[in-house]
Order: sequence, then C-alpha cells, then structure tokens
Amino acid sequence: MALTLVGIALAIGLAMALSLAWWISKQRPAPNILNTASVVQQIQSLSELVTVKYVIEKVVSYDDPKYFADLIPLGENKLILLGHGVVKAGVDLSRLKKEDVQATDKRIAIELPSATVTDAYLDEKHTQVLDRQTGLLRTFDKNLERTARQYALAEIQRAARQSGIEHEANERARTQLTAFLKTLGFAEVEVRTRGGK
Repeated sequence: MALTLVGIALAIGLAMALSLAWWISKQRPAPNILNTASVVQQIQSLSELVTVKYVIEKVVSYDDPKYFADLIPLGENKLILLGHGVVKAGVDLSRLKKEDVQATDKRIAIELPSATVTDAYLDEKHTQVLDRQTGLLRTFDKNLERTARQYALAEIQRAARQSGIEHEANERARTQLTAFLKTLGFAEVEVRTRGGK
C-alpha cells in the first residue's frame, strides 16, 4: 500500500514537472526569424540617424571694398561678426540597400553609407555683430550682414569637418546600430562604413 502511494506521488510529481516545463516553454517568445529584406526595412525605419552635434563659435571679418572705375578706392564696408553655429552629422539609413546586408541566423554584416553633415545653422540668440564700419565714400549696405552670416556659417561647417564631425558620426552610428541589431537577436554583428571611413 505504501509502495503504491509512493508510486502515485512520483507519477503526480512527474506530471506536474512536465506540465511546468511545457508552460515555461510557451512563455518564451517565438524565435525572431529575420531575412535580409526585413532587416533592411527595420534599419531604414530608423530613418536619418543623427548621431553628432557640434556647437562652434567663430569670429569672422567680412570686407567689401569698392572702387570707382576699378581704380579709385571708395573705401570698404566692413563687418565683424561672432557666429554661434550648430552643425549636425549623421548617417542617412534610407540609402541602405539590400546588397549592403549579409545576414545568417546568428551573424550579420552591414556596410553603412558614410556620414554627412545633415544640418547647419546659426543660433540667432548668440550670434551678434561686434563691429560695423562704413567706408568714407560708401553708403550703408543692408545686405552686408546677411552675406557675413552666410560666410560665417560656411566657415563653421568647414571647422566642424576639419574637427572630424563626420568621422565621429560614423563611429557613433556603428555603435548605435550594433546595439540595435543585438536586440534583434544577432550574436555577431559587424558594421562597416562605405569607403572604410
């Protein structure tokens, strides 16, 4: 009798263990089966991955000399401007193509488009004219400040590129995309940039 009770208890315990194992297996999410096209689509849904923002201040001097008959100087209008600029760079993921992605069950390799400057503008609250001079035989030029601002913005963009904003954007895009792809279930992720930049 005692042996029968032990057998029944063992059978009940085994049945409970199997039921628990079945229930746990059902709680796990189904494996995420991804093909190359769906990976490309998910990455492109991130759109433009803006990864780096530089804030640069630059003092620029803009001169506009004029001559009468190309010989007699009429003086120069001059403006000194403190330009406070914001430059952003990132990777345009909409340019990613299917052939840029090689994916297997556990491994993915991607070649990203190179980062570019995506936006650049002067912060009007912090940009100011430091000095303005009008030549002796000249009239006030209302367009001089607008031209000086365009020149300042071009100089700020050049300074950002020289400081490596695009290289830094490439590095950050690789890091962010690697983390994103690991959340999709890839164990090995290789993210390169076109041209090796």
